[in-house]
Amino acid sequence: MTDPQAIQPSALDQLPDRDPEETAEWQASLDAVAKAAGPHRAAYLMRRTLERAEGNGIALPKLLETDYVNTIPTAAEPSAPGDEEMERRITAWNRWNAAAMVTRGSKYGVGGHIATFASAAWLYETGFNHFFKGKEADGSGDQLYIQGHASPGIYARAFLDGRLTEQHLDNFRQEAGGDGLPSYPHPRRLPWLWEFPTVSMGLGPLSAIYQARFNRYLTNRGIKDVSASHVWAFLGDGEMDEPESTAALALASREGLDNLTFVINCNLQRLDGPVRANFKIVQELEAQFRGAGWNVVKSLWGSAWDELFQLDTTGALVRRLREVPDAQVQTYQTRGAAYIREDFFGKDPALAEMAKLLSDDKILECFHLSRGGHEARKVFAAYKAAVEFKGAPTVILAQTVKGHTLGEGFASKNANHQMKKLSVDEFKAMRDLLELPISDSLFVDGVVPYGHPGADSPEVRYLQERRAALGGPAPARRTHALAPLPAPADKTFASFDKGSGTQNVATTMAFVRLVKDLVRDKETGRRWVPIVPDEARTFGMESLFPSLGIYSPKGQTYEPVDRDQLMYYKEAKNGQILNEGITEAGSMADFIAASTAYSTHGEAMIPFYIFYSMFGWQRTADQMWQLGDQLGRGFLVGATAGRTTLTGEGLQHADGHSPVIAATNPAALSYDPAFAYEIAAIVKDGLRRMYGEATPGEDQNVFYYLTVYNEPMPQPAKPSAPGVDEGILKGLYRFNTAESAGVEVAAANAPRIQLLGSGTAIHWVLKAQRMLAEEWGVASDVWSATSWTELRRDALEADAALLRGEERQPYVRRALQGAEGPVLAVSDYMRQVPDQIAQWVEQDWSSLGADGFGLSDTREAARRHFGVDAESIVVAALAQLARRGEVKATAVKEARERYGL
Repeated sequence: MTDPQAIQPSALDQLPDRDPEETAEWQASLDAVAKAAGPHRAAYLMRRTLERAEGNGIALPKLLETDYVNTIPTAAEPSAPGDEEMERRITAWNRWNAAAMVTRGSKYGVGGHIATFASAAWLYETGFNHFFKGKEADGSGDQLYIQGHASPGIYARAFLDGRLTEQHLDNFRQEAGGDGLPSYPHPRRLPWLWEFPTVSMGLGPLSAIYQARFNRYLTNRGIKDVSASHVWAFLGDGEMDEPESTAALALASREGLDNLTFVINCNLQRLDGPVRANFKIVQELEAQFRGAGWNVVKSLWGSAWDELFQLDTTGALVRRLREVPDAQVQTYQTRGAAYIREDFFGKDPALAEMAKLLSDDKILECFHLSRGGHEARKVFAAYKAAVEFKGAPTVILAQTVKGHTLGEGFASKNANHQMKKLSVDEFKAMRDLLELPISDSLFVDGVVPYGHPGADSPEVRYLQERRAALGGPAPARRTHALAPLPAPADKTFASFDKGSGTQNVATTMAFVRLVKDLVRDKETGRRWVPIVPDEARTFGMESLFPSLGIYSPKGQTYEPVDRDQLMYYKEAKNGQILNEGITEAGSMADFIAASTAYSTHGEAMIPFYIFYSMFGWQRTADQMWQLGDQLGRGFLVGATAGRTTLTGEGLQHADGHSPVIAATNPAALSYDPAFAYEIAAIVKDGLRRMYGEATPGEDQNVFYYLTVYNEPMPQPAKPSAPGVDEGILKGLYRFNTAESAGVEVAAANAPRIQLLGSGTAIHWVLKAQRMLAEEWGVASDVWSATSWTELRRDALEADAALLRGEERQPYVRRALQGAEGPVLAVSDYMRQVPDQIAQWVEQDWSSLGADGFGLSDTREAARRHFGVDAESIVVAALAQLARRGEVKATAVKEARERYGL
């Protein structure tokens, strides 16, 4: 039977062979080696040949996997500076205190993780001692994305260098008292220490890539030279299963982000068991990263393995290491020498002979203890190779043992992620292993003591000297005393107050026009960071392309197809727009980096990210929590918003719920403006609050979510009545009355109703106002509800004040005080959005909204389907009034029949 591989077409088949005889000679040589020395030798020679070709710059496909050995051989390891014994003692203290902290907290049931830091201790300590630059270093120092479950080890180090006390450690995961430590890296909870929240797995690696890219963006645009800053992301091998973890690998290599290093702690275990039980996660990750164009450095085996590799004259050991699945490696960690001799070495005669030369102690040292991630020299060599590599990002795959040094009860056990404490006897065994001077007498009533060599000890002095040489403590978050950004000229915003006359303008276009004006501001214009996921033309932003340029580290190496047009596609190395392609997650990662530059780099940047509203909170709400936790500032803009405005797109594009999700985020100020002048007022106040002269007591660490619409409508002038500006920002103001709207009502004592509308729904409400007056003799006042969420939050604060004995009335109640008749609220979202404020409205309450799934049809048909069009509003208003006895019940039936409802 013909071998199917032999008939597969190859790219080589398409190329002319200029010397078939030479080709045949090479093939014959390979056949001869395979026959004489075996296929393994032939494969070895082929790999070495390909490596030589790659090193000489010959264009060939790269090898995606290398042998299951260290990338840097022992003979090529650089000597690490510093005092290795001193660093061992420092690491021992940190291991102890990390375990003690979690164990002491376990009696309160607050949990914690011990095994992760135990496996990764040297990965962090080597970086802190020799690589991670602090805030006083060049640029802005380094940015560290710490693996969330390793936080106890970082707290332990901060305790050793005097930044935390025993009381802090005893309040791990107990924050209500005010001096506790958050469970994971949370900048909002511990803003002087943590810069980046990372425990929502997958978001750390994604954000790290875009942070490294944003660093280049700042440098290339001349905002600040941060070329000396390096981004380090510490990740778990199990975490790499998250799609976000690898979503932007190609971006990092495409843009040559050699200011970025991933350190993946390959302890071969995730939360419930092995990461790749029947496979090899290191090899899989190596192929994935190499295929994406990254530099890969593997640090798998410790120095105890050197003797074994020297004995491997046939390559049998390397072959066996490649074939043993991860779960079996984990098993070796827990078994004795006899089992390892039989199961590992006994599979191959050459290995069996090798094993005869090895003592049981040597075998156990190799298989139980000696890993590349557990030796400072191995880790130093990998880090040095990473920071010196140019042209591409680097990933370090460091093999460790989960639960290392915690004893046989922890190491490599499937359940160790959920194990929260060690016994006193286990602590004493750990003390002896780590050679710590902690006496038995310090264990009082079964409570494990914290350990500290003393504030003036050689260990602490060494630690602090190393950090001083690297630019100060790390991790650390800097709170810069930045001067408020000057406010743009009032005329920029006031130009929207006069309205658009008879011209139809969608609020999406109004927002884009406002931004166009703001980026021209001489003082602050360069600080705007427009972010869009490949929908700029949808939102009418293409006019910004030639004026601002689209950021690309390569500039524009081609002639754009539309170069002869006014709004041509212009890329530039100093481009201002971040056009990310079709990636909402990547765009949000951009936004987070830009929105926190005021802290990370001491440079206030003003990001706005505009997107299909349906694909914002629904798709990337987890990153919006990350944004709030990281204390980000800026404007999120949900465009083509609402359930009925995006005609023809159907269910998946019909957003009827983004304000509901946004309302769950305490850092998000959510607005649903109806008119252009409202947008201008909200953006103006947002710039003041986040970047300018904030009111005392006002939290600057917020971000805004604005919903804007693609429905062109005449934009009215801003009403001149008092309280409009306050109402726009607080969430509600009276847009008109029946009288000011010029709506004729025949009866002097006509029934009256208050109509509240938000966003595009205001236009159906205004139409209903006319119909109620002209067809049914009902007077109505129209209110613009710019933010149901802010109204609710104000009311909740008023309720809390009452519990404290303070008299305070919710704004919504004050605004509607004295308004005649019932209230009917309407939005283009599910009724839950306006119903947020129902309990604080004294008048009779009713609401209309677009509940259920969206559908494809005309706007008019969709609104009739959901019962939110003007006719439906009229019928609902009449029904409310009929229940109060203010109109005849027959009027409701007559209206339904007249309008075909």
